[in-house]
Amino acid sequence: MPDLGLEVLLKGRNMERLLEGLGIALEISLISVAISIPLGILLGVLMAGKNPVIKAILRLYLEFIRIMPQMVLLFLVFFGTTRAFGWDLSAELASILVFTLWGTAEMSDLVRSALISIPKHQYESSAALGLSKSQIYGYIILPQTVRRLLPLSINLITRMIKTTSLILMIGVVEVLKVAQQIIEANRMASPNAAFGIYLTVFLLYFLACWPISLLAKYLEKKWR
Repeated sequence: MPDLGLEVLLKGRNMERLLEGLGIALEISLISVAISIPLGILLGVLMAGKNPVIKAILRLYLEFIRIMPQMVLLFLVFFGTTRAFGWDLSAELASILVFTLWGTAEMSDLVRSALISIPKHQYESSAALGLSKSQIYGYIILPQTVRRLLPLSINLITRMIKTTSLILMIGVVEVLKVAQQIIEANRMASPNAAFGIYLTVFLLYFLACWPISLLAKYLEKKWR
């Protein structure tokens, strides 16, 4: 049987440290999600509006965030702005800021797409029935928008959780950083530890994201 290096997990607090690292990654991603979803909804409504100046500014923001890799944004915010402006910004706070910017941009585009996908005649028919603007949105538009948006936004959450693996590049001691430390500490005693440790990290991310993916598929199937 091949040596997978899994015995390293049983040494000391190695497994506990991996779980603590996963907790840090989940904490950063969920805080970012909690901030970016309401901001994204607000910006998405503005992007679906009729003001050309606001739409142009928000489109520029969306394209900038989409084109710029998340790792570059992390380096720009954590290393670049701290040296340029001289402020004290922790790696965790920089990570939350970057993921909030990214999540807000992605969420706003999802909201915009969901809003403009509602057929125009539904607005016109509702107005012809004498409904006010608030009633049209509250009873007709928003329920359909939420139905179309919820599975997509849940998928966005799983993407944000997985992408937190990049924050090790700015020194956040999350699950991958802990894995690297364990592998390096056992490099001589367990040369095959890398396979077992990274396999465990894969399983931890899978267990964190799989229930969320199942929920998204369930909602998509139920509301199709």
